[in-house]
Amino acid sequence: MRNAEPLEIDVKKRIRDDLKECIGSKLKVRANKGRKVIVENTAVLEETYPHIFVVRVETKSSPPQRVSYTYTDIITKTVELSYPETDESLFAWLHS
Repeated sequence: MRNAEPLEIDVKKRIRDDLKECIGSKLKVRANKGRKVIVENTAVLEETYPHIFVVRVETKSSPPQRVSYTYTDIITKTVELSYPETDESLFAWLHS
């Protein structure tokens, strides 16, 4: 069980490094909020931190909101990020 720990850290570090390259970019965020509620929005990646990343969600009906997610959310597919122009997943390497 302890041998799996470094691999998980490496995956989180790679996700964080990939996200650092996208700071300031528009992304499509698809988040599973539970109870079969899935929210899709366009967002701008604002910042990455050791355990979370922050996006500014832009909706037509309300003012921009800052929302944070964990890197584990990406690993578990609770949150999916893609490029809005092509709909290509930002982390295709993770789920292949």
